[in-house]
Amino acid sequence: MRVRILGAAELDLRDGCAFYEVQRETLGDYFLDSLYADIDSLALYAGIHRSVYGSHRLLARVFPYAVYYDIVDEDVLVWAVLDCRRSPRWTAGRLRAGRKRR
Repeated sequence: MRVRILGAAELDLRDGCAFYEVQRETLGDYFLDSLYADIDSLALYAGIHRSVYGSHRLLARVFPYAVYYDIVDEDVLVWAVLDCRRSPRWTAGRLRAGRKRR
């Protein structure tokens, strides 16, 4: 399977990187390395994750983030990467809004 990260998910990753970089220098780079490794694993493991709000949800291994993705034909489309510390109401709203835009 081919993994594609959509624009909104790239923005989510940049926001997370900026947040962690403020916490400690180079932590943002570690955040990106960790999340991209988790996303890359979808080439092998896409579809085994629980469905939440109508999409599969991969929980990141190191940081409290969730990767939301769909499988379309032979492509894995990553469309959101969200901080799990946000309120469930905010997360549900963000995912509903993202689904409408696609």
